[in-house]
Amino acid sequence: MSVEKTNPAMALARDLVDRVDEILQDAVVSGQPLELDPQRSQLFELFVMADAAGFLQPDAAPDLSCDEIARELAARWDLARSLGGALPPPDTLEPKQLRSLRLLWSFMRLWMEWTYAWQRWEEFHEPSSPTRTPAVH
Repeated sequence: MSVEKTNPAMALARDLVDRVDEILQDAVVSGQPLELDPQRSQLFELFVMADAAGFLQPDAAPDLSCDEIARELAARWDLARSLGGALPPPDTLEPKQLRSLRLLWSFMRLWMEWTYAWQRWEEFHEPSSPTRTPAVH
């Protein structure tokens, strides 16, 4: 029996990555950028689920940070082997490779921005204290 079948966290993480992969592949087929709905809102829902499961915390296991998801997708898409382990200049990439890299970069940018905003939420949403007054310039 595999670890994924016995470990609910691993199964959930695998499902979330599978769903991210599907959304990214749908974006390729539709020709729409990830930054537009429905892809953006679908990815954000998965981000919220990953956060709620604790997969975005530092040293989380499983780790669903943008870097780890991108590594998993790059492995699935066989990018590392097809690129020879290094990132060649963009103008030397095959169109499929370039499209895949751009897709990963778009995904990573969104996921990183949401992670940053999510981590700083409380900093900007502290309850106002009665002794606190707005600064007047």
